[in-house]
Amino acid sequence: MRRDRLVRLFLAVCLTAIASWGFAAPAWAITQIKLYDLSYRDCPTALSEGAVASGSIMSANCFIVSGKAKNPSGKTIYDADIYGRVYDANNNNVLPNRTRLGKIDEVPPGESNFELQLTVPSNLPTPLKLEQFKASGFTGRVRF
Repeated sequence: MRRDRLVRLFLAVCLTAIASWGFAAPAWAITQIKLYDLSYRDCPTALSEGAVASGSIMSANCFIVSGKAKNPSGKTIYDADIYGRVYDANNNNVLPNRTRLGKIDEVPPGESNFELQLTVPSNLPTPLKLEQFKASGFTGRVRF
């Protein structure tokens, strides 16, 4: 009699667990986005006029980094953070205290283009080297 009760209880718990999987809230896992075919160009004059380096009053050069983003998730990714390293012609890290460089508001499924504005101190030699660029984001908007 007692064993029969335990078996029924066990089956009820199992059936409830299986049934609840169909009603579970969506999991918004972080999605990695590959960034490639990177290049950069000078900003238009309207954007670069009066540019200063972050945290100082040193004059700065403004660049637009562009490339392609590959979103493998099949869903639109929102607020994808862009990470990467930028080096000058002497292999010095241009932004030593930053690896997060900006964000992409929306990355549709598949391949798309992106652009990012960077300002670097004007005394650093070019050409710049863009390395280890990647992005990550969520399929839902992140709200705080």
